[in-house]
Amino acid sequence: MRLTKSTDIALRVAMRLAVLGDSGDAPTTREVASAVQVPYTHAAKVVSKLQHLGAVEARRGRGGGLTLTTAGRTGSLGRLVRDLEGVDDVVGCEDDPPCPLRGGCRLRGALRTAQEAFYVSLDPLSIADLVESPTGPLLLSLTSTPDRD
Repeated sequence: MRLTKSTDIALRVAMRLAVLGDSGDAPTTREVASAVQVPYTHAAKVVSKLQHLGAVEARRGRGGGLTLTTAGRTGSLGRLVRDLEGVDDVVGCEDDPPCPLRGGCRLRGALRTAQEAFYVSLDPLSIADLVESPTGPLLLSLTSTPDRD
């Protein structure tokens, strides 16, 4: 199973925010995007989604910036990935044109079971778990690079 690019970026953004924690100034979306080396436009979309999910708080204006909420820091990683990925099937049985085997195929159910097992393996973890050493110090060492927009 492969996560969407959007979910990958969302997890990197959340991890970056987790290590910055209460270090003072909350970074902007542009600063976080630069540090994790993703285009600003992509980062802005995932920050909006993370806000909607209650994982990130964004404040505008002077003194504003991004912070990871308590739910974003300690909530289930499996739940967050499920919410980011959505409920789509791993295979496109109902695509256009639909698969001719869809009425009697066992593959779809087997893949759905495997997909849920993947999420279940992430359930006991949190973003806070992901940023323990050696990842946290590595994330802190990232510096902004020229904008990739």
